[in-house]
Amino acid sequence: MSGHSKWNNIKNKKAKGDAARSQIFTKIGREIAVAVKAGGADPNSNSKLYDVIQKAKAANMPNDNITRSIKKASGELNAVNYENLTYEGYGIAGSAVIVQCLTDNKNRSAGDVRHCFSKYGGELGQSNCVSFMFEKKGIVVAENNLNLDNDAIFELAINSGADDFQLDEDVIEFTCDPSALSDVRDGIVSSGLNLISAETELLPQTTITLEGDNLVKFEKMLDDLNASDDVQNVYHNVELPEDED
Repeated sequence: MSGHSKWNNIKNKKAKGDAARSQIFTKIGREIAVAVKAGGADPNSNSKLYDVIQKAKAANMPNDNITRSIKKASGELNAVNYENLTYEGYGIAGSAVIVQCLTDNKNRSAGDVRHCFSKYGGELGQSNCVSFMFEKKGIVVAENNLNLDNDAIFELAINSGADDFQLDEDVIEFTCDPSALSDVRDGIVSSGLNLISAETELLPQTTITLEGDNLVKFEKMLDDLNASDDVQNVYHNVELPEDED
């Protein structure tokens, strides 16, 4: 799962400076808006909103920004309606790429994503052209504030319904079936661990390796895609060097 660790992605995004953090806050604000529209403005009764708020806190998003996003989505401020869009295609050297967007202008999003693919030697494909190469999984990330050892984490994972876990420094990443995401999250929170995020992810069933110019172009494509406010997640099957996004 090198290059696909949720916690590595969070660490990398937190370390990229003020401009990047502002962009991350914009993207999380959109997720908050969608969660509020779907389930209401109370995180105690809206588990999706609860999860997004935890993600916002993990990214050091100020509480004022979180509150403002919730109010905006609940109609207390001028709200914008966002649409979920998914694009699939092939990056350079036949790499598989899935791009998930939240946008208020699908023509803009489609154009931006298509441009990123073609600029770096790839092309957009038809729906489901590469999704069969990925598996949907629930990923719960928590701080190991209790200093649990591997045996204790394994027992917690089993009792919570997780399939596997990975300990990275002082952070634990639990993997589960998407249908068990809420149960695993609740089990982690009940244990006393500090929740960082709980989301579904698309993990590649197999990965490929790129080298030289192909790797450089692929990484630049990822950077350009992630630079778009409309793009929420980019999933791919390329094995990236450690500590890369």
